[in-house]
Amino acid sequence: MEADISTQAVGLASNTDFSIISLFIRADIIVKSVIVILIASSIYSWAVIFEKMKMFKKINKSTEEFENKFWKSKSAETFYNNLPANFEDPMANVFRNSMEAMLKSRRSSNLNEKMSRMLEINIEQQMEKIEKNYTLLATVGSTAPFIGLFGTVWGIMNSFQSIAISRNTSLAIVAPGIAEALFATALGLLAAIPAVVAFNKFNSDSKKYSQKLENFSKRLLSII
Repeated sequence: MEADISTQAVGLASNTDFSIISLFIRADIIVKSVIVILIASSIYSWAVIFEKMKMFKKINKSTEEFENKFWKSKSAETFYNNLPANFEDPMANVFRNSMEAMLKSRRSSNLNEKMSRMLEINIEQQMEKIEKNYTLLATVGSTAPFIGLFGTVWGIMNSFQSIAISRNTSLAIVAPGIAEALFATALGLLAAIPAVVAFNKFNSDSKKYSQKLENFSKRLLSII
């Protein structure tokens, strides 16, 4: 009798499809929800990663171009008057907005203080744009493993229920549920690892760029 049960279990295990699509279809609504959330989070985080990579490549190039032209100009005001309105760059925006404020209040007695404050505000505004969606990457990186773990625990609970209902401890009975559970864990890690790596990389790049803006603002302030 035990031999017959073992033979049936082996046959069941061999006939069970463990492909990703089959694992998703067989999963209950909770595990399916976890899988969908993790896949959506991964896709969204990768979209942010590619967007930020493209952005940093663009602004590093445009900022270098702006600085080269600025330090070759005769004066800050002359360069401001000749700066194209459609030239989009964080450093150029800091310079443009700060010069506008300076020219409006150039007769003010505390011009240096106002200009310094205006530069700080403009740098903060530009860095907010650059660091947009960093919170998403940090959130995915920190929560995705736990979401996947929740799906894993839920799947294993279902496997134990299958054992109790069938009164059969064969691996063939619990294998599908365990496979679904481990699939959720794998998705959690696949979503979290790139998000964490990208967040650390972009956070470091942001600090470097922020320092570059601050150095430029100090030199600009000394000139003015």
